[in-house]
Amino acid sequence: MIPTYGYGKWVNFAAKNGSFYDFMGLGGPVSMGLAIFAELFCSALLVLGLFTRLATMPLIVTMLVVISVHDWQLFDKHELAPAFLTMHLAILLLGPGRYSLDAWIAGRPKHR
Repeated sequence: MIPTYGYGKWVNFAAKNGSFYDFMGLGGPVSMGLAIFAELFCSALLVLGLFTRLATMPLIVTMLVVISVHDWQLFDKHELAPAFLTMHLAILLLGPGRYSLDAWIAGRPKHR
């Protein structure tokens, strides 16, 4: 998600913010900023395993918005959004793994 979606939106912000989907009447630029935050920064937090459950929440909302914009067509050309949604829901429910920064900060005992 980071290089293709988040970084791609960030680099093209000036060109695309006027035509971006207006989420809840916030306007295109604000909606695009929220999508960039989720797809770039929250995805980076997931890669690091830092604030894992908190970072998945904006990503879940973003994927639900993407799916709704494409008329809930789950198995069409926009099939990555449901896959990402499923992955983010699993991470939210299962939490960070043993080797995440969250686990290291919490000081969980290591298994032998």
